[in-house]
Amino acid sequence: MSPRPTGRRGTRGEQDRLVLERTFAAPVEAVWAAVTESERLARWIGTWTGDPATGSVALLMNAEGDDVRPQTFTILACEPPRLLELTAGAEGGEEGWHLLLELDEHDGSTTLTFSQFVSDAETAAGVGPGWEYYLDRLVAAETGGDVAAVDFDDYHPAQGDHYRSLFA
Repeated sequence: MSPRPTGRRGTRGEQDRLVLERTFAAPVEAVWAAVTESERLARWIGTWTGDPATGSVALLMNAEGDDVRPQTFTILACEPPRLLELTAGAEGGEEGWHLLLELDEHDGSTTLTFSQFVSDAETAAGVGPGWEYYLDRLVAAETGGDVAAVDFDDYHPAQGDHYRSLFA
């Protein structure tokens, strides 16, 4: 059964973006570590190599199959533990990614607001379910759940129409 999609359409400046949120019963520093430290990322999305001080890292996603190659992410802004803005270049004719992770702690809980700038409905239909899947894997990793039990087939294509309609 497909989880209910949680994403919404938002804007930042003149750009449309897909926005998803997850809230954790954890301090902001713990959630920051979960989305920035390679060892913690490995539990839910992949590992990065390189030196962030150079302005980019290579992320190797771990749930995309065996033939996936690392993708270079350029760090546009990094303000620990509150803001991380990244881009990943277009490869193979695909649209590049512009991602924004914002963290806000309130009363012992931290909300991660994740967004990707999206230019059209078909892009949203593809990336929306994908980010729902990965963010639910993050929640499982951070709450002691079974990350492997989060199944991509429960998200895609079932949630595609929701995301397509947001950007139609």
